Amino acid sequence: MSLELIKKIRQATGAGMVDVKNALTEANGDEDVAVEILRKAGAKTAAKKAGRQAQEGVIAVVSGENKLAIVALNCETDFVARNEDFVAAVDSFAQKLLELGKEEFKIWADDEIKNNLIVKIGENLQLGEFDIIEGEVVGHYLHSNKKVAGFAILSGGSQEVARDIAMHIAAFGPKYAKPEDVPAEIVEKEKEIYTEQLKAEGKPEDIIAKIMTGKVEKFYTEVCLLKQDFVKDDKMSVEKFLADNNSTLVDFKYYSL
Repeated sequence: MSLELIKKIRQATGAGMVDVKNALTEANGDEDVAVEILRKAGAKTAAKKAGRQAQEGVIAVVSGENKLAIVALNCETDFVARNEDFVAAVDSFAQKLLELGKEEFKIWADDEIKNNLIVKIGENLQLGEFDIIEGEVVGHYLHSNKKVAGFAILSGGSQEVARDIAMHIAAFGPKYAKPEDVPAEIVEKEKEIYTEQLKAEGKPEDIIAKIMTGKVEKFYTEVCLLKQDFVKDDKMSVEKFLADNNSTLVDFKYYSL
């Protein structure tokens, strides 16, 4: 049982030295059998850990030609979320998503997490949101903590403009692109809340009706991307910034762990 073989199997599986030695002993020195034993043990470990909550994690993004792949992977503790091996693993997942596409990636990722990564990392891990984002001009911004990300898909403009919009999305987390996208029931609920607030202040019905328009417009600036004050220049809206750069918003996405 050579030290080189033990190191090789440890590197491949992430298992501890004692576990590798025991597996090699059980396998009579056969490398492939030992790896299989460790993988089976990993499945047992994964089953034991599966009930534990995985509320920490990181987001990884890789770019290809006019497209981006994003993967979120959840773990149990912030300690693991900051671990270099874990961060590198999530980066490799994003690269794999770009290569395989969403359907094949899901199958590969579930197997990789269950049979390898949980054993190596030592916590319950769960695949979070993952997606491939494509468009004429796509930009992304990933916060330094790797827990918040924004994505912008534009028609016209430049990569720099798309990244600036993505930075804004990551900072403000808008729910909708424009007022027309806000469901009517959401708007009505806001009006109901505003009405009760204004009545409590003693405002008469006719004044409430006049104030309501401004209140709703203010609400749109809070939840609609295009109506928000631009993060890099609060004297203009995102809509104005895009128009000044001959660009149109096609779609956007916001992710947060």
